[in-house]
Amino acid sequence: MNFVPYAVPVFLLLIMVELCWGWLKGKNTYRVNDSINSLSMGLLSTVTKFVFLNIGLLVFSRIEQNYAVWVFDMASISHWLLGFLLYDFLYYWYHRISHERQLFWASHVVHHQSEDYNLSTALRQTSTSFMTTWVFFIPCFFFGMPIYMYVSIASAHLIYQFWVHTQHISTLGFLEWFMVTPSNHRVHHAQNPEYIDTNYGGLFIIWDRLFGTFRAETPEIEPIYGIRTPLASWNPIWANLHIFVGMTRDVWRTQLWKDKFRVLWSRTGWRPDDVASLYPQPKSDLAQFEKYNPGLSSRVHGAIIAQYAVLSIIHLWSAGQAEQLPLSLLWITVVAQAYILVVVGAILDGKHYVRLLEYSRLLALTAMLYAGFAADLISITGLYYAVAYLLISAGLTWVCVKPASAAEVMASSDAI
Repeated sequence: MNFVPYAVPVFLLLIMVELCWGWLKGKNTYRVNDSINSLSMGLLSTVTKFVFLNIGLLVFSRIEQNYAVWVFDMASISHWLLGFLLYDFLYYWYHRISHERQLFWASHVVHHQSEDYNLSTALRQTSTSFMTTWVFFIPCFFFGMPIYMYVSIASAHLIYQFWVHTQHISTLGFLEWFMVTPSNHRVHHAQNPEYIDTNYGGLFIIWDRLFGTFRAETPEIEPIYGIRTPLASWNPIWANLHIFVGMTRDVWRTQLWKDKFRVLWSRTGWRPDDVASLYPQPKSDLAQFEKYNPGLSSRVHGAIIAQYAVLSIIHLWSAGQAEQLPLSLLWITVVAQAYILVVVGAILDGKHYVRLLEYSRLLALTAMLYAGFAADLISITGLYYAVAYLLISAGLTWVCVKPASAAEVMASSDAI
């Protein structure tokens, strides 16, 4: 059973609670642009699962049915506990290799791009995990773990990790010795040289202590969040692909064939000498670190939040209908949601081509709706609702891109 859909309302409520608590305590850890981008990552990760084949579940099912050397008993509490322990052990190695090897880091990097650290950061999930993550959990099925047990454990494991993404909970005494806590997970998200590439556990921190990757948070070293080569973009598509694109460029540019193959399997951050010298990638100066934070007016922030409120209705509807909708119509809902996320990212980045991007969105979705209606995939009622959504979202985008008033310009200057 997948518990995550039932947990999402609780996640959103806790985000609001943390936001209010931060304001009351004078330690707000949220920015509108970063939090919106984290929500975009989570939403995009969800919608891509509508249309991309889950190769992992097909492999898991085949192994469980034909090659299992043992069988987990779902009626046994001890077997469930053993399943949690096995899953967490495999998660540690998946997580560690996802940091230490470039190909896997290219998928996992999304979760670490935020330069803030709050509960919304937990929602930053990759959209490319269907290509890599499942490989690490194959042993579960050689040991005969039923698919139902695996999905239940994996979703509960993911839900546990939500609450540790906060700066408002200090150390938790004896729990720090064997559980993943907010303190030791803050270390994991830091890019400080003293902290980087440590604390990979998902539920238990004991694996890090056993395998030498544990690092305790110290008051003298305040975590600086983010990645060493900053993304400097709110585009959710680019956020998912930028490492893959960089690797492809390095493979193309390097002269040595052995280096072309090595790029794929190298340690994270390694680049061929000839490419690194010609195309250097500057790292953040942690001594004078500044977060990526293009200034926008409160009017724009308000319109973007409203855009997300409207989009959430479309998302919840499509998620509930995903198994019943024809594939072509499902693709329309995925493209519609992904397209507006890209437009919102361009607004947050202050890109000059936002209007052109929005026009292309409206034109593409209008063409898709017309084709769907002509092919009897969309009813007249569905068409009315879709057109209403396009008009509302277009209006909210217009609010974001219309020229700023003199008062807004002055307010923005004062904020800087």
